[in-house]
Amino acid sequence: MEGSAVYYTDFRCPVGTSLTEKLRRLCLAAGIRNIEMDGRFVAIKMHFGELGNLAFLRPNYAKVVADLCKEQGGMPFLTDCNTLYPGSRKNALEHLTCAQMNGFWPMTTGCQVLIGDGLRGTDEVEVPVPNGEFCKTAKIGRAIMDADIFISLTHFKGHESTGFGGAIKNIGMGCGSRAGKMEQHSSGAPAVQRELCRGCHRCAKECGSDAIHYDAENKAVIDYDLCKGCGRCIGACSFDAVYSKDSSANEDLDRKMAEYAAAVCAGRPCFHISLVQDISPNCDCHGENDAPILPDIGMFASFDPVALDQACADACLAATPIANSQLGQNLARPGWNCYHDNFKDSNPNIEWKATLEQAEKIGLGQRAYVLKKI
Repeated sequence: MEGSAVYYTDFRCPVGTSLTEKLRRLCLAAGIRNIEMDGRFVAIKMHFGELGNLAFLRPNYAKVVADLCKEQGGMPFLTDCNTLYPGSRKNALEHLTCAQMNGFWPMTTGCQVLIGDGLRGTDEVEVPVPNGEFCKTAKIGRAIMDADIFISLTHFKGHESTGFGGAIKNIGMGCGSRAGKMEQHSSGAPAVQRELCRGCHRCAKECGSDAIHYDAENKAVIDYDLCKGCGRCIGACSFDAVYSKDSSANEDLDRKMAEYAAAVCAGRPCFHISLVQDISPNCDCHGENDAPILPDIGMFASFDPVALDQACADACLAATPIANSQLGQNLARPGWNCYHDNFKDSNPNIEWKATLEQAEKIGLGQRAYVLKKI
């Protein structure tokens, strides 16, 4: 069986050619005009970046996609759902302010911005998960499900819990309402090995739920009434003191995320774009971004989000690590147990392949692909 078509172009721009023009050509070559958009609402799902983070996609790229939709008679809007943890995107008012401060305005993007799950993150639709094993239904932001057509525009980067943040994560986790995000994260909560904790307080700084405090011996203690199981503290600890009590928690998260993505995409036209650049080791949900772990690679587009993620992942695995980065520093450590996997060598507590395995298993797409360079 032939693989799904994944279209690719690099970031090289001869004089007279811009990156936005290259993205336009990529989308056209990949077949975005094959979608009937006339008079239809088009949800363009992307991440607006936490305040302080500078790795998120520029609004210029969103405008390319929105303009293509409008040329086809579509009514596009940019969207994302509120976060589970406190920050600058935890309700629609703060989320819209954050988006605007990061440059996402109608005049810069060519379309409006709507927060998919409403003011408090509770405006959701419970959607059946096709062939779901971990989730029979998914709680998705209502505005996203109200759209006739769904497009994902993804910043492909590393991630401290899922290995990488690609199209499936942008769709599955990103489109979940607050309750939906909680359901995906609920497989396990972290614990602390007291003998390894050095009281550096890094985990507490990364915790978005104020769930970590310190005892009389300056050892981290997790309040499980507040903990949401997001795993940020695991990635934050440099001394392996914080770990997952459920060894399958990250894997279960990956598989639930794939099932949520399938629920979002089922039954309507979908198109997916990923830009593999500014490949930070962690999610754009952080209020900062560390140095890229890999050099910029290119832009990818496909109707198949599974093949798209696999192609982007393969390109990252084949890339040369950047020395002055989290990945490069890990690889340079004496005695480092090299995984020969740029995602796992950056964040060892992850199992990224589970996302793609589950997505393919339930019929969201296939991992086999044919790369077509533009």
